[in-house]
Order: sequence, then C-alpha cells, then structure tokens
Amino acid sequence: MTDLIHSMAASASGMSAQSARLRLSAENLANVDTPGYRRKFVEFHALQPGGEGGPAVAAGRVRLSQKDLPEIHDPDHPLADAQGNYEGSNVDLMIEIADSREAQRSYEANLRLLDQARQMTRGLIDLLRR
Repeated sequence: MTDLIHSMAASASGMSAQSARLRLSAENLANVDTPGYRRKFVEFHALQPGGEGGPAVAAGRVRLSQKDLPEIHDPDHPLADAQGNYEGSNVDLMIEIADSREAQRSYEANLRLLDQARQMTRGLIDLLRR
C-alpha cells in the first residue's frame, strides 16, 4: 500500500513542477514582444527519498536567460536611443511553444499515473473489505 502512496506522491510532485514550468512558459509567451524582457525558466531537482517519502521532483529557483537581447532598429519606438535602436526580448517563440507542449504532456502523464494509482488503491481497499 505504501508503494501506491509513494507513486501518488511522486506524480503529484511532478504535476506541481510541470505546472510551474507551464506558468513560466505562459509568461514568456505573453512577453515575447516586450522590450528588454528576458526569458524565464526553471530547473528541476530530484528530491532524495527520506524516511517515509518516495522519490519526488521539485522546481528550483526561477532563473533568467543570459542570452543577449537583440538590438532592434526602430527610430519611432519610444525606447529607442539616439541611433534608433532598442533592446528587444530574448524569448524564442518556437522554443516556448515546444516547451509548453512538453510541460503539458508531462503534466498529463503524471495525472494518468496518479489516476492509475488511485484506482489501484481503491481496488485494493475493495479487496480488503471482502
């Protein structure tokens, strides 16, 4: 029974980490045209099983991309300097779309695992009641 509980906890931690990743991807997509915006990302850390807990994953700190901001030439832009340039966003639309799809699919896989463990737990309890 504890293995089922550990698998449910592991899938719940995975869902939590993927939801953080999906939230940051949505923020990045919303700011793809915001001047000076740096892409945000999160790294995952495996949590070592300690005591009664099983394996789990957690989202780490939110980090900003160190990739250079592109110089955009638009003399009419309010943020343009004397030469007519301003710094754009370093968010790559295709990378963010792929990242959000991967996070969504990983979230759904963890959700299916949680549902399977729940169904197995329910079946075990039903067997024990007989």
